[in-house]
Amino acid sequence: MDMNPFELLKNMKGIQENVKRMQDLLPTITATGSAGAGMVDVTINGKFIVTDVHIEKDIVDPEDVETLQVLLTSAFNDASAKIQQKIQSEGLRMAPSFTQA
Repeated sequence: MDMNPFELLKNMKGIQENVKRMQDLLPTITATGSAGAGMVDVTINGKFIVTDVHIEKDIVDPEDVETLQVLLTSAFNDASAKIQQKIQSEGLRMAPSFTQA
């Protein structure tokens, strides 16, 4: 399946617009990850920047910082997996305009 180079150039502008739209969209996509049955929540955006952290007061124990660290790590990893899925689904939604020929 040969693609006409002129068709490719014509589609390049559309591809660039889609990439820019996706970059603009990333900060607006958010996901919250949880750990410890909701004792720790971490919210991140599509650029993997933490935008919010919630920690139940009951679990803050100065003698057991390690548990809190594990819960924060787990919550961030949970949010990270969720945001990757959201980004992928947003990208797939834009995909048809990438494949115009």
